[in-house]
Amino acid sequence: MRLHTRVSPLLLAGLLAGCATTQPPAAQHAAEPAPGGVAAAAVSQPWTPPPQPTASLAARGERVASAAGATAVPVPAPAPAPAPARAASPQATHAGAGIPLGAPERAALDPLPDREEAYAQEVARKFDLPLPAVEAALANARYNATVVRLMTPSSAPPGVRKRSWPAYRARFVEPIRIRHGLAFWQENARDLAEAERRYGVPASVIVAIIGVETVYGRNMGNFRVLDALYTLSFSYPGTGERDRSEYFRGELAEFLAATIRDGIAPEAPLGSYAGAMGMSQFMPSSIRDFGVSTGGRGMPDLANNPRDAVHSVANYLAAHGWRAGQPVFAPVRMPANASALVDGGLEPRRAWAQLQRDGVQDARPAMAGLVSGGLGDDGTQSWQRSPLGVVNLPNDGAGTVEYRLGTPNFFAITHYNRSYFYASAVADLAAELERRRSSL
Repeated sequence: MRLHTRVSPLLLAGLLAGCATTQPPAAQHAAEPAPGGVAAAAVSQPWTPPPQPTASLAARGERVASAAGATAVPVPAPAPAPAPARAASPQATHAGAGIPLGAPERAALDPLPDREEAYAQEVARKFDLPLPAVEAALANARYNATVVRLMTPSSAPPGVRKRSWPAYRARFVEPIRIRHGLAFWQENARDLAEAERRYGVPASVIVAIIGVETVYGRNMGNFRVLDALYTLSFSYPGTGERDRSEYFRGELAEFLAATIRDGIAPEAPLGSYAGAMGMSQFMPSSIRDFGVSTGGRGMPDLANNPRDAVHSVANYLAAHGWRAGQPVFAPVRMPANASALVDGGLEPRRAWAQLQRDGVQDARPAMAGLVSGGLGDDGTQSWQRSPLGVVNLPNDGAGTVEYRLGTPNFFAITHYNRSYFYASAVADLAAELERRRSSL
């Protein structure tokens, strides 16, 4: 949706009414995962935000943030302990379309607390929005205790947390996602092929991400996005870990700008507990930056239009370093000392020549199908000229670790979710879908 273009309220509500209701996959390596979603842009016409009087409000970082950086709205940091004095609203079950702004009951609401009023004024100024509309939206936002609970990390010390790659993998490479994934691929084959040609991302990977995120739109969420973003902006759980409230205030600002400009009541859209939306689970800033409106008529409909979702996922991966023709995992044999080659980072840093000196061996072609995840390469082994990274997938209960060699494409997937387990599960589901489809 071009924010300066009038768009049908039904279209916007359809886009914003989605997202996973369950907590996203937990991180299984040193870098923690983000709880939210990614973003959106345009196939025929890239979607761009309107000119802003000052810098963007989106503060992005990892997947719950999108992968670019920006400036957040400067409001005082929230107190970590007490929640706002507002009652939690009942969970919405349907995103109503075309609910007018400024509903009558808003007039009777008390003035906003000073901290929220300062935020409202800053959002209205930076996005050139009517201040009363921003104030009304915040007045209707409600603290949601479930959001806080789901965002609170495990109390177990990192060394005590048990990680199991086989158990994690089994949650996603499983019959339901495989069956529905094959059907989704069949139903959207033309759009998937078009996205693969345009962005260089294999159809199997696009299908796998949508399957892992929302089971092909079957689990897009029933939290009010306004409540989720409001809660995490002003009552981020005080756990002693990194405070992300500044990031969520940026996402809330993007969300308010999108809904208010298009005449949609901000309390109507539904999404995940972190404010992610649609089949692809994009956060508001990612919708702005990477979403694709294949009809060229403004904001993409990521909840109801598979074509928009398919192109948006491919666009996101391409923008985060996907290299056409390369596998996700390089077909290699790892040495006995593979643990010493793991740095736990989210960027590939090792050269193939150095890895060879460290004992990594090219296993092509005998193990290519297995180790590359069935995603293949371009026949030139171009991955050997790319930066690489050793991936560790532990099973703490058994005291074992599986090691793989990730290419830039593996690390492109980690921008979607900061987890080796997540990116590996996407690759393995893609491989299984590709294998099953080729045998049909």
